[in-house]
Amino acid sequence: MAKQKKETDNGESQTPLKTKIKREQIKEKAIEVTLWEAANKLRGSVEPAEYKHVVLGLIFLKFASDKFEEHRAKLIADGKDKYIEMAEFYNMNNVFFLEETSRWSYLIKRAKQNDIALLIDTALHTIEKNNKALKGALPDNYFSRLGLDVTKLASLLDTINDIDTTKDPKQDVVGKVYEYFLSKFALAEGKGKGEFYTPKSIVNLIAEMIEPYKGIIYDPACGSGGMFVQSIKFIEAHNGNNKEISIYGQEYTNTTYKLAKMNLAIRGISGNLGEKAADTFADDQHKDLKADYIMANPPFNQKDWRAENELKDDPRWRGYDVPPKSNANYGWILNMVSKLSDNGIAGFILANGALSGGGEEYKIRRKLIENNLVEAILVLPRNLFYTTDISVTLWIVNKNKKAQTKKIGDATRNFRDRSTEILFMDLRQFGEPFEKKFTQFSDADIKKVTDTYHQWQSTAIEAIPEFCYSATLVEVAKKDFSLVPSKYIEFVNRDENIDFDEKMETLKGEFADLLKAEASSKNDLLTVFKELGFPIDLK
Repeated sequence: MAKQKKETDNGESQTPLKTKIKREQIKEKAIEVTLWEAANKLRGSVEPAEYKHVVLGLIFLKFASDKFEEHRAKLIADGKDKYIEMAEFYNMNNVFFLEETSRWSYLIKRAKQNDIALLIDTALHTIEKNNKALKGALPDNYFSRLGLDVTKLASLLDTINDIDTTKDPKQDVVGKVYEYFLSKFALAEGKGKGEFYTPKSIVNLIAEMIEPYKGIIYDPACGSGGMFVQSIKFIEAHNGNNKEISIYGQEYTNTTYKLAKMNLAIRGISGNLGEKAADTFADDQHKDLKADYIMANPPFNQKDWRAENELKDDPRWRGYDVPPKSNANYGWILNMVSKLSDNGIAGFILANGALSGGGEEYKIRRKLIENNLVEAILVLPRNLFYTTDISVTLWIVNKNKKAQTKKIGDATRNFRDRSTEILFMDLRQFGEPFEKKFTQFSDADIKKVTDTYHQWQSTAIEAIPEFCYSATLVEVAKKDFSLVPSKYIEFVNRDENIDFDEKMETLKGEFADLLKAEASSKNDLLTVFKELGFPIDLK
């Protein structure tokens, strides 16, 4: 609930001057930036991995309370006063019912009390208990356990209090703040952490390519749920109906599982993320699922993802070799392929090594290509991710590359038969600077890539040096089923785009020759000293 307003002489409400000034300051600096600065005051005694749950939990509380108070006022205006404390009359309108002790107005009045952390924990627990959709979603006993400074916490509450989350539903203020905080936390947690977040521009690119418009969407490593949020935004941008989409996901880390459930709840998105946080391979929460769209950014080069004799007969790799336990890349691929419907399409990110690996990976990759499942391979720029600076690859896998007609929003698109082709694209020179040391795709980048891809789906396109090439399966077979784009795309200006594997093999041979020459020179030198009567003992 917003802060109490003063009454003017003519009975009109007037916002207190102090609050007006603060809100004007927030407008000037952007809400999410002001909030981040306030939240950062908690740092020092609390690690980013912990305090993100504090901040995002409070943002959720404010949002849920504003929606509750808005709906409560509507019930009163409609003469339904007797229903204002009945949960059913809120839940039926996708509004979370809040008991008095869980309402923002109750908490903000007690913000400076020594027991405010306990009051917030109690509020979150009560909301989760009363709303089944939030089961397992909200921070559990975080505020009391962390021993937060009461003054700093009160200051953060006061800043969040100035956000009017329901003022302009089209702006998605809370969603914007949540997204901003997730990205900032991912940056703050640094390399090796922050795996809960896939940068927004990558998610946008995947959504615009596979066009998740109607049906079931699945993400087997959903992190904080960014793929789902962008899918809904894609639908809204094309005048679709959110009710025609069903969301399924799975997440291994419990705290990230909570972030995802809260992220969806804040935006009013219903989703099935499984009964609990669980390993997608060892405890598949959606065994019988068949998805129309899959969007994913699974862990790169995950080692020891299964024991030597585990999952050998798993139905997900039926018809293929068993993925090697040393690297989960092809385990993720086959998991997704097994969950695609007959017309399903998937867009997912993998490390570049999956494009040309040998052994079981080679056999699986070859079978995927021969089964006409691989539609497009896009190598991405470096520094797109906050957790690694390596270049990675976007795979598009399609269960139906045959000619068909598809309706996307108001447009009807005719697709040609692409079953004997694979589109390769090199995006390493795309992107714009972001947060000084990172890269992100601009809107123009995404449009150029997706326009090229969709044009290729409809009509044959000309090869563009250093950008794209449509290879036939015969050409791919001649390259021994390698999916490295530089083996197909012509490069005329950039020496750095020499094929990595080929270059490394050459360097390895040259280095071996140098070592042999060095060993030979050393032996010759030892022989000379020995002949002179001064043998050298190297022991």
